[in-house]
Amino acid sequence: MISASVSCPACSCSVLERDINNHLDSGCSEYKLNTALPAKEESKRKLAPIFSQGQTSSLKSTTPSEVGCEGSSKKKRKIEGSSSAVTQSVSGREKRSNKQVFDATASTPLAERLRPQSLDEFVGQKHLTGPHSLLRNLLESGNLGGIIFWGPPGCGKTTLSRLLAREANCIFKEMSATSSGINDVRNVFEEAKGSLALTGRKTLLFLDEIHRFNKAQQDIFLPYIEKGRIQLIGATTENPSFKLTGALMSRCRVFTLQPLTDEEMRTIISRAVKRLSNMNETVASSALQEPISSQGSDLSFVTQGSPESSNVEGPYPFYPQLTPRVIASLISLSAGDARTALSLLDLIFASRNNLQEEELLASLRQSVSCSYDRTGDSRYDMISALHKSVRGSQGNAAMYWLARMLTAGEDPMYIARRMVVCASEDIGLADNHALPLAIATLHACQQVGMPECRINLAHLVAYLSEAPKSTRAYEAYNSAEVAAKMDVTAPVPMAVRNAPTALMKELGYSEGYKYNPQYNHPVYNDYLPSAFRREMFLKEPGDMSNKAWDEDALVRWETECNGGRPWSGRPPVLPRRRRSQSIS
Repeated sequence: MISASVSCPACSCSVLERDINNHLDSGCSEYKLNTALPAKEESKRKLAPIFSQGQTSSLKSTTPSEVGCEGSSKKKRKIEGSSSAVTQSVSGREKRSNKQVFDATASTPLAERLRPQSLDEFVGQKHLTGPHSLLRNLLESGNLGGIIFWGPPGCGKTTLSRLLAREANCIFKEMSATSSGINDVRNVFEEAKGSLALTGRKTLLFLDEIHRFNKAQQDIFLPYIEKGRIQLIGATTENPSFKLTGALMSRCRVFTLQPLTDEEMRTIISRAVKRLSNMNETVASSALQEPISSQGSDLSFVTQGSPESSNVEGPYPFYPQLTPRVIASLISLSAGDARTALSLLDLIFASRNNLQEEELLASLRQSVSCSYDRTGDSRYDMISALHKSVRGSQGNAAMYWLARMLTAGEDPMYIARRMVVCASEDIGLADNHALPLAIATLHACQQVGMPECRINLAHLVAYLSEAPKSTRAYEAYNSAEVAAKMDVTAPVPMAVRNAPTALMKELGYSEGYKYNPQYNHPVYNDYLPSAFRREMFLKEPGDMSNKAWDEDALVRWETECNGGRPWSGRPPVLPRRRRSQSIS
């Protein structure tokens, strides 16, 4: 049975009904029925506008040919109207050629469009990408195995994973633990198993935010990594020691990525601007020769104006906003995050050429969010820095870390509780007013709240920093705790036991105890178990036994904090000048 013919909705050709899908898939070039049209008319046939994007310049002088058989005057008028609309659209765009022109990649972030395409273009992490690094050796061996990239955002974890897959000639699969589950991962593993058996090519799975998988979910990787059926690269911003299971850690190598340095950030920004400037120059020169089509280049926009019209003399004439001060601020605000730097760069590109520098810098500062995470490592790093600054009597540093945490949104109660601990741990018996002041500050934070309680915290931090320090109580408890754990069955001496009943008194409880207030002179009782009677847990004031003497550390303190003057407590038997000369 012969299939009926239909008219193609794109080119109006007659096509068998059974072949219409294949005809459309071929771009209207095949499966057409023979017609009686002359050769000249057939050569004039053009595709419908939906198949001819990017060729709008030819549509201005082209009129649709008359179509026989299935054609009609209504259809011809529609096609002609479509061609006319396209022509008018092109003409309108020519009039607006000096304005921004967006292409299909306008929605793609700049950081994604400018990713390096090879390891040679990769900036930063030289300890991993260097010629003789461990990661390079793994890549050359062709067996990456299991890898965990641990580093802050924007340091190159995703980019490096993609480049490794390309260099190793592996099938690359990319997933995120925030949007994928166990079933998705299992499907990738099954595909990898089949690909390895059929083609011999290994599959590299890049799993971003791997720490989002719980311990049960992480166990799915174990047999596949162990048998070599999958090569895994997991990326995380959290400490793997706390977020990943020990079984997974034992099967993977952990590589630490560092925040990018200022020079590396400057290199990334410079490369990005030069690449976009070259693209803009090409687009601008072509725009003067032919009408601008709807399909642009790799750029998301053509800059406003031209370098000649801006009258700017600088390294980047297409972007007069990029002054040295703006670039320096951009690097500082990025804090080693390349993604943030390129996002800020995208904002600068979108700004007006005549925007004042101060206004632009203010806008950039407001657009950067703080990277402080109240559940991450940065929180504990900063509170540790605050505590150690107070312990070291460095009030300036302590005040800085206090301000860093509060301006980042830290709970003031968290800081106040830590300072209560610090008052007893580090100041202790040297100043008995420290603990009451810390408790009062904790109460003030509860009653007053932010932003006023920042003043109370500053008062407390300044006092604790300048107060004398003593760890006698803290060290005494630590020593006593060690002794208590050594023998948990050591009996309480009979003299200091409680004897509330006659039976217990008959058994010798409290026998021989001397009640100290009854005597006008010191008396002694057996207060400790016999095994620890000679132990000295709480040392006498001024007892410096078991304290280290580090001449290098003392010389540095004298240089940095004492104006180069010798410490007043330096003993005369250790001449400072001879030792310091040997250090230098």
